Amino acid sequence: MLAMFTLRSCSTLWASWTVSRVQLLRSLSGMSVAQIDEEVAKLLQLKAKLGGDDGKHQFVLKTPKGTRDYNPKQMAIREKVFNTIVHCFKRHGAETIDTPVFELKETLTGKYGEDSKLIYDLKDQGGELLSLRYDLTVPFARYLAMNKITNIKRYHIAKVYRRDNPAMTRGRYREFYQCDFDIAGQYDAMIPDAECLKIVYEILSELGLGDFRIKVNDRRILDGMFAVCGVPDDKFRTICSTVDKLDKMPWDDVKKEMVNEKGLSEEAADQIGAYVSMQGGMDLAERLLQDPKMSQSKQACAGLTDIKLLFSYLQLFQITDKVVFDLSLARGLDYYTGIIYEALLTQAGVAPVVEAQNGAPGSTEESVSVGSVAGGGRYDGLVGMFDPKGRKVPCVGVSIGIERIFSIMEQKAEACAEKVRTTEVQIMVASAQKNLLEERLKLVTELWNAGIKAEVMYKKNPKLLSQLQHCEESGIPLVAILGEQELKDGVVKLRVVANREEVDISRGDLVEEVRRRTS
Repeated sequence: MLAMFTLRSCSTLWASWTVSRVQLLRSLSGMSVAQIDEEVAKLLQLKAKLGGDDGKHQFVLKTPKGTRDYNPKQMAIREKVFNTIVHCFKRHGAETIDTPVFELKETLTGKYGEDSKLIYDLKDQGGELLSLRYDLTVPFARYLAMNKITNIKRYHIAKVYRRDNPAMTRGRYREFYQCDFDIAGQYDAMIPDAECLKIVYEILSELGLGDFRIKVNDRRILDGMFAVCGVPDDKFRTICSTVDKLDKMPWDDVKKEMVNEKGLSEEAADQIGAYVSMQGGMDLAERLLQDPKMSQSKQACAGLTDIKLLFSYLQLFQITDKVVFDLSLARGLDYYTGIIYEALLTQAGVAPVVEAQNGAPGSTEESVSVGSVAGGGRYDGLVGMFDPKGRKVPCVGVSIGIERIFSIMEQKAEACAEKVRTTEVQIMVASAQKNLLEERLKLVTELWNAGIKAEVMYKKNPKLLSQLQHCEESGIPLVAILGEQELKDGVVKLRVVANREEVDISRGDLVEEVRRRTS
C-alpha cells in the first residue's frame, strides 16, 4: 500500500491515525529501509505542518463551503436591496410571516422532483427526522394547511439551504436568502398572477440592475406539448427537468440527455425541439391554439387561453415590453400546476425581446442572458398535500434571487469605486477645546432623546481635526461643534461637512435644524 504513497495519502493516514500496528507493518513489507525512512520523514513533515511544535492540530479559519461573511459595506448594499424589495411587497398589500429554519423531513419529501437530493437532512434529534428548508414555498403551504388559512397575501424573507455545488462568483451558495411574495386564495384567473409579474418588474426596475426580461410559460402547456409529441406519461416530470436545462445547455446536449439517458425516442425529442424554440407574446398563444397538434390537448388549450388572458392584464399593467412567452421555460419543481415565470438579466445594451412575424424573438441583437434573478409560478395543489381532507388552496407566488442581485450590485459598486455609507449617523458632536467631554455627552444625549442619529468620539480630549476627518471618512453630513464661547452664548456651531460651511444655531433649535437638513 505504501509503495503508492503520496503526500495526500500521508495526510489521510495522519488524519485517521487509528490504523493498527499490524496493518502498518503489513503496509511496510516489501519496502527497502531507505524507502521506509523517506516515508517516515514525510510523515514527520506532515505532523509539523498539521500540529506545530506542540503536536496540536492547527485550526483552519474559514467559512463552510458555499457560505460567506459580509462586511459592513456589503451589508449596507444588502440592506438597500432588502428595503427596496420590502417596500414593493408592502406597496402591494402584503403582510409578513416567519417559519422554522428546519421542517419535518416528511414535510419536504416529494415536493421538489430531482432537486430533492439537494435537501440537507439532519440527524435524529429527540425522535424527529428533520431537514433544513429548501425554499420558503413548501413551509408556507404547510403553514396554510396547519392553520386552515384560505386567503392571504404574504411576503417572507429568510435563509434557505441547498446541498448544491456552489459557484460563489455567480451568487450561487448553499446558504442564501430568498425573498418571497405569494397570494393564496380563490380569485378570478390570472389577476394575482399578473400582479406577481408586475412586482418583479417594479423591483428589477427600481434596483437599476440593467436590462432584463421575464419569461412566462404554463405547466399545462408543457404537459400538453409532451403528450402530443409522444412522451410517455411516466416521463413527463423527468423530461420537464431536462427541458429546464435549456438556459444552461445547448439544444443538442438537451436532446442527447432526453434520448440517451431518459430513453425518449428521437422523433419525440425533435418535435419537442420545434416547440421549445418558440418565443413571442399573445399572438404566439393564439397561433398555438390553432396548431394541429397542440389544439388536440385540453390541458395545453387551457394553459394557452390563460396566457392570452395574462397578457391582456400585463398590457394594463404596462409591462409587456419586458415579458415574453417562452415555450422552453420549464422550472423543474414538481409542485407547479399552471403559470410559471423567470426573470433574467441581459447584457447591457441588448435590445428587448419583441414578437417578430414568425413568432420568434425579434431584435436588432440577440438577447443574451447573464443570470436568473427571480422565478415563480402557480402551485394550486401544494397546500392540499398537507390537508387531511385534501382541500386545495390556490396559490401563486414569486421568489427574488437576492444573492445574485447582491453580487451584481457589489460588483457595480466596486467597478465605479462607489463610496458606500455603512452607518446612518446624521451628526457628530465634536469639541474644539479640551475638557468638554461632559458637555459633548449632554448634547449627544439631547439628540438621541429627540430621535436624531448622532455620534461622539470615545476620548476625553480628541483633536478637532481627528473628529472632522472621521466625519468625512464615514459620510456623516453634519458636525455640532462645542467650544467655551458657544456654551456661554447658548449656541452650537453647525458645520456642513461637504462644503465646510459653518453657522451658529441656537441650542434649542438644533434638533429641528438637523431634521430639516437631513430629511
